Amino acid sequence: MAEMLLESPSDAAMRRYYDKLASAGKGPGLRVDQIGGAFGKGLFADKTFDKDELVLREPKLVGAQHEHNKADALVCSLCFRYIGSMELQIGRRLLSKVDESAHDLKETGSLSGGDDGSDMDLTEEKEESENDHDGCGCDGKSQRRKAVSTELVDSLLTGDLHLPYSEIFPLSPITSCPGGCSEDVFCSDMCADEAWRTYHSLLCAGPNSLCENKKALAQFKEHACDSNDIFLVAAQVIAGTILQARNLKNEILKKATAKGKEPRQQTHDILLEAWEPFAMGYKKLWWEAVALPDDVDPSQEDSFRDQFKELAIESLNYLKEAIYEEEYDPLFDLEVYGHIIGMFELNNLEIVVPSPVEDYFIYIDDLPKDDQSAHAVTVTRPFLDALGSEYATYCTGTGFFALQSCVNHSCRPNAKAFKRDEDRDGAAVLLATRPIRKGEEITISYIDENHDLEERQALLADYGFVCSCSRCIEESSMKIFSSRALAGMLQQ
Repeated sequence: MAEMLLESPSDAAMRRYYDKLASAGKGPGLRVDQIGGAFGKGLFADKTFDKDELVLREPKLVGAQHEHNKADALVCSLCFRYIGSMELQIGRRLLSKVDESAHDLKETGSLSGGDDGSDMDLTEEKEESENDHDGCGCDGKSQRRKAVSTELVDSLLTGDLHLPYSEIFPLSPITSCPGGCSEDVFCSDMCADEAWRTYHSLLCAGPNSLCENKKALAQFKEHACDSNDIFLVAAQVIAGTILQARNLKNEILKKATAKGKEPRQQTHDILLEAWEPFAMGYKKLWWEAVALPDDVDPSQEDSFRDQFKELAIESLNYLKEAIYEEEYDPLFDLEVYGHIIGMFELNNLEIVVPSPVEDYFIYIDDLPKDDQSAHAVTVTRPFLDALGSEYATYCTGTGFFALQSCVNHSCRPNAKAFKRDEDRDGAAVLLATRPIRKGEEITISYIDENHDLEERQALLADYGFVCSCSRCIEESSMKIFSSRALAGMLQQ
């Protein structure tokens, strides 16, 4: 059965799935078609697109905020919208600096304090580019993060301190997890319910969780945070498939009961149907798909890849202890788990959501110079100084998308991933970089396309293919022609 999960979908199965997405209004003006060869499938324009026009805006199938980013950005666990208040966002960031300083004190035994000893010193020399803090009163030279009292930080966190003009940047109030855990919070009941229905009810650590072994679940999450948080996204795939299979099974039973018949559909058919969104993704084993770093000797490649495999085995063992169900055993097969993570390695999109904290400080700096703005600067400047260049830290994460993952690479792309001012969540957004004709394939560049041919091919080797786009063919032909011309001149 595990082998069936890893089989490439037939052309007919692929067409049914993507037609179903189109019928649901996903990706208007686009279609997915088979290309053949090394490319498999691609995303094509079903209408014309003008330059800078929105080509695709798509929510993720699965994804997670990076663990190291959670102190800097409090966002909805499902859609990645910033939540809470401006005061809470800034207070959390400052609190993380206090925690870092306390950790440094514990590790090194030294930490310089404020003049009166009451403030936690958050100072740190930072060399910044000329563009850093542009528009926020910083001159681009070496900046020094200054101390902010823990009392001030507390007043931000509790809401006792109201920052001037923060009401201009309202954020959605925090909605708690339905299962009662404190790890995941949401921007609305809609997002909370959607997450609970699609994956979180099995991965929640709260008292209402459907997970029967919360100790093992905690160990799984700790292992993921210590090693690679992509395991957390892989767990969403498995939990989501189980929950969807349960729902399908209940629907079949309900319909059969209403007709006075026994349900006929077998468990493996139900599981394959629940697995359908992830069956479409291109997959390789994670430990085979990971690019070999330049600093790893080729003779050590087997050892390097074995380390990744061992991490996957450890992670899967914890997850099995936490949510294993015999009925869905194939989902817990190591080959399946390795291919899920490998699918992310090859297809995931880095999620970036601009911070309203940056917008806020820029707004304060751009205020007309009068008594009111002077007061606003006086109140907010200590917080900006304490945050330093990190005042503009964005929310970051990773996600797998049904349509965006079908987009192939070109060194001469006609689209780009780019967030507009109105895109304030974790959706994938593609804009046209030039006019796109109906029937033309949508392409993006997986790398910086400004590199020369050799550099581009070296970077793309990490993705496991040799680019044969029109630009690479032209430049390769030109290189061959130049080499032959030079050889001819030398012979003369």
